[in-house]
Amino acid sequence: MPTDDLGTTLEPARPPQRVVSLVPSLTEALAASCPEVLVGATDWCTHPADLDVARVRGTKNPNLRAIADLSPDLVVANKEENRELDVRRMRERGIPVWVTDIEDVPSALTAMRRLFVEALQQPVPDWLDRADELWGGPAPAPRGLVAVPIWRDPWMVVGPRTYTTDLLSRLGWSNAFAGADADPDKRYPHVGIEQIDRSGIDLVLLPDEPYDFTAQDGPEAFAQAPTRLVSGRLLTWYGPAMVEAYEALAVE
Repeated sequence: MPTDDLGTTLEPARPPQRVVSLVPSLTEALAASCPEVLVGATDWCTHPADLDVARVRGTKNPNLRAIADLSPDLVVANKEENRELDVRRMRERGIPVWVTDIEDVPSALTAMRRLFVEALQQPVPDWLDRADELWGGPAPAPRGLVAVPIWRDPWMVVGPRTYTTDLLSRLGWSNAFAGADADPDKRYPHVGIEQIDRSGIDLVLLPDEPYDFTAQDGPEAFAQAPTRLVSGRLLTWYGPAMVEAYEALAVE
């Protein structure tokens, strides 16, 4: 019997015909590969832009009644994105939930392959094979030190044990806030601006999510470290975005 990434067993059944996704990355993956089974998604599921399914509120506050009303064969969730309480309450209603656990690029590739093959009983999509080909090799030698703020006032940055940090390492960047001295329990630590804007930081990447950094909101805070605006989706979304991320962000 298949088990999700956290070891919960799903009873064997026919391939799911009605799936609700509570993870934007996985919503995009499903919409690109087996759109006919996707019946619900969160308000934060913005890709593809023309996605036409029922909305079930947010990742942290899903509308459990709306989900139940959709009569899903499966709900797709993620350990970091979704609350354990909501997963437990859905299971108590008799709704099967498949939880993914992703902390780096290899676990993203493995989790998505297991999701399609074991949970959805679907063929492995071409984009996943391509992502595996692009990202599955060893990381290159570091070419510089980078920081990735995800919020300001207070400032927060990407830290250790995150998909983004591993993705950056495979682009040749070392995350300044994920080194040996980083607290492994603080995956998105609060920091002062002086810790980001300092000599030794070769580049500060300013994504457009979860905080929407723009040309007028973000770069002006930095006097020393160079900045670059970047798509947050390419830094944080696993799924078809991984192929785009390599094409857009790989070493030039």
